[in-house]
Amino acid sequence: MTKDANPARPADHDGDRRGTPVGRRVVLGMLAAGAAGVAAAPYLQRAYDETLGAAAQNDPTGLSGLLPAGGGFRYYSVTGSVPDKDEHSYRLTVDGLVRHRASYRLADLRALPQTRLVRDVQCVTGWRVPRTPFEGVRLATLLDAAGVRPEAKAVRFTCFDGAYSESLTLEQARRHDVLIALRMQDRPLGHDHGGPVRLYVAPMYFYKSAKWLSGITVTDHVQPGYWEQLGYDVDAWVGRSNGRDDVPTT
Repeated sequence: MTKDANPARPADHDGDRRGTPVGRRVVLGMLAAGAAGVAAAPYLQRAYDETLGAAAQNDPTGLSGLLPAGGGFRYYSVTGSVPDKDEHSYRLTVDGLVRHRASYRLADLRALPQTRLVRDVQCVTGWRVPRTPFEGVRLATLLDAAGVRPEAKAVRFTCFDGAYSESLTLEQARRHDVLIALRMQDRPLGHDHGGPVRLYVAPMYFYKSAKWLSGITVTDHVQPGYWEQLGYDVDAWVGRSNGRDDVPTT
């Protein structure tokens, strides 16, 4: 810890040598400035988040991911840039070992029954965001609609950044707390947080919750995802994997 460049002076034992009184006008001015700062904070935070997200998408080093984004989140991307998808261009495909392949638009996903979860988000790098609401379609709903074949054992997820992937066992994928998320913090999922659609695996470290989700493929074995090929645990339960002892998020 660095020392204070201006350490506090010892108390003055001369009772008559007190600081200059602060006038009423100065106090009122300070209170007004504080109130203005509180009012402006949401707008300043939003501008900061947007600036950081834009910088991170053009940062192939990934170092911008070390900076805090909104609400304690960090911005991570494994590519130099990620395209935007909207109502017209977004599609989520379901294929592999299923009886009925499917392609969902945003409107299709929003029309399905929605589940809302409020859990802590825990990153394997250490940061945690408490009580974060996510809302979307249970992954099990899409798997049931597709008709999973008997030989299926796992599910692989791909993303429209063109690089990221993840996997779950079929048993994990069918949990009630695994969502195809459309909303976060009670608003539509923004691009920097993996929107318009991301995977959300509540009881596992956040790298399992793949951003910019575009494909769900049912497979006969678990295929390690992007970070798992680089040494992260495939079964990433919070507090019980990756050598960490964090408090579970469920």
